[in-house]
Amino acid sequence: MDRSRRPIEIPYLINKPAVIFIDVGRQLFVDDFLIEKTSLNKVYHLAEKINQNPIFKPETKIELNQGNIPVAAPFNDGLWYDSKQKLFKLWYHAGWFSGTGYATSNDGINWKRPELDVVKGTNLVLKIRDGYRRDGSTIWLDHETTDEQSRFKMFLFNRFPEGQDGELYNSRDGIHWDLLGNTSELGDNSGFFYNPFRKKWVFSIRSYWQDQRVRSYYESDEFYSASQWENKAKTEQKPVFWLKVDSLDVANPIIKDPTQFYDADVVAYESIMLGLFGIHRGPNNQIAEFGGFPKITDMSLGYSRDGFHFSRPDRRSFIGSTLKIGDWDRGYIHAVGGGCLVVGDKLYFYYSAWSGISPKLKNDMYAGGSMGLAILRRDGFVSLNADEEWGTLITRPVIFNGDYMFVNVDSKEGELQVEILNEDYEPFKPFLRESCKIISVDSTIQEVNWERVKDLGALKGKKVRFKFYLKKGSLYSFWVTPDKLGASYGFVAAGGPGLIGNKDTKGKRAYKVQVK
Repeated sequence: MDRSRRPIEIPYLINKPAVIFIDVGRQLFVDDFLIEKTSLNKVYHLAEKINQNPIFKPETKIELNQGNIPVAAPFNDGLWYDSKQKLFKLWYHAGWFSGTGYATSNDGINWKRPELDVVKGTNLVLKIRDGYRRDGSTIWLDHETTDEQSRFKMFLFNRFPEGQDGELYNSRDGIHWDLLGNTSELGDNSGFFYNPFRKKWVFSIRSYWQDQRVRSYYESDEFYSASQWENKAKTEQKPVFWLKVDSLDVANPIIKDPTQFYDADVVAYESIMLGLFGIHRGPNNQIAEFGGFPKITDMSLGYSRDGFHFSRPDRRSFIGSTLKIGDWDRGYIHAVGGGCLVVGDKLYFYYSAWSGISPKLKNDMYAGGSMGLAILRRDGFVSLNADEEWGTLITRPVIFNGDYMFVNVDSKEGELQVEILNEDYEPFKPFLRESCKIISVDSTIQEVNWERVKDLGALKGKKVRFKFYLKKGSLYSFWVTPDKLGASYGFVAAGGPGLIGNKDTKGKRAYKVQVK
């Protein structure tokens, strides 16, 4: 990878494949991978913070930290929907550099701290060890494992007088954890994720280049071995330079410090790998510590179709710091392990933030850590829009084996129609525009139908192009599926109510589960 501040080139966007297979997941317009040509306007959308924030804040004795540095927030950690128990489950940083807490919720907004048997009278899932100061962590709910004892996986970074290390754990229930061993050497704010497209466990490793924070990458078929790069034979692959900021990551106009790549949480969502990236905008630790305010990291998004190269077309903060004195989310925004959850027709993005407010101290850069929620329309990262005039979009050649076509569209004030073409842009009869039933709805799962056509079975395995005609509306995604109720069989990040495991096998069935 190029270590300069030039933007990283994305190979699959430079040399696009001749045909794209679309059997897995909703097809998103987060880049131009699927688009041959269009007259529609591309718009990038940001998550919207809810008014109830923060929805989780320091309350217990450990979290309040005797009034010094109160924290009750994921330091990445993890927030998942466990479809077996039908519960939202949260693991978080309880008290600065203290414990790992556990909470549950029925709706993802109101949380309970169960009393557990790990540390009597608390909701801690790991005992606090003398001399150890817990730092960042990642927790993963592994839906694909056949070993129930390793259904939950944890990476934990510790500091202690003699140095620092990373530990790996697994668990049957997410409460009682067994130590697997230590990782190879890495820095704080490292983490891991699973790429289900390639069946690889990946460590996202905090590294440095010219005193700037960057990321390195190491993968393996097995969770534990993904953390053991120093124990491999010299002939085997070592961690490689991976993610960095570039010339498009502009400095905060108030702080004016050069940006750095602080951390990276990655998860599979529908047909892509979604990256939630922490972009550090300063100031440095010494200045923040002296001033008693949090440093500024904002959440930015990246999108990948190979799991390694990430396109970052919108450099705005997807969820950002307010920089306002007294705000609970003044700075130090962190994504939460698991990325986001699918809740009906919404995506829930949980995030941690710090106020810097300490009841006892003058204030502290790491005080006042709490968790909030921001919401986005399902698939709502990017829309292709049309106003009063008709606009069109033609896809590159695609192949599918499904029977039914669905779209995520807001055309309640306008119209959407779809035509299916061959490779040479000639219409396939009877999938003509004039035969397509007009769609004038706002729906995240809407079937496309043609007159006198039962399904798309006649086009299975053929190279086709979709041509969308849109007026006064926004198109977010499309997909073809064998399921009449629209299951995409794509990945659903950290899951959600009505879904089973890490894939959308339910379609409209999942929408019947209402979360208020």
